[in-house]
Amino acid sequence: MRMRDSASAVGDEAGAKGGTETPSGTPAAGRVASGRAAPGWRGRAPEPPEPAGAPAPAPRDDAEVDSYAGLLDSVPERTRWSFRTRLLGPLEEYDSIRQADLMHTLEVFLACSGSWNRTATRLHVHVNTLRYRIRRIEELTGRDLGTLEDRVDFFLALRAMRR
Repeated sequence: MRMRDSASAVGDEAGAKGGTETPSGTPAAGRVASGRAAPGWRGRAPEPPEPAGAPAPAPRDDAEVDSYAGLLDSVPERTRWSFRTRLLGPLEEYDSIRQADLMHTLEVFLACSGSWNRTATRLHVHVNTLRYRIRRIEELTGRDLGTLEDRVDFFLALRAMRR
């Protein structure tokens, strides 16, 4: 078994036993497997916008990819759009209905490397308010912001459509 597989199996086993916690202190046992859609979110990812006559970017040589931006540029727009929509769609929908500012909270939380105090200070909210928002993000997306894997997914999804 490869190291990644064994670490994943240990994490899955701990999650099933309720042994892991999210940054908000809630058990991560209800977490859905990688590549999952948010539990309970029934929204369907909208079709990505068709490029307005712009040619697709030329495929990049592997040697040219030296940053996440270069990697994202090499991924077809439709795939980036789908990834972003599947992961962030529940947050965008929630924010549009409730003006909860979860997308902005997520961006700042990631920019502050998950520091509760720095994020709360930058958002001008109490740390308990931040904990509530992060817990809500985790509930809506089925992800755990306490794991590097899910933080990376959110980071890439937030930047998937930026150019």
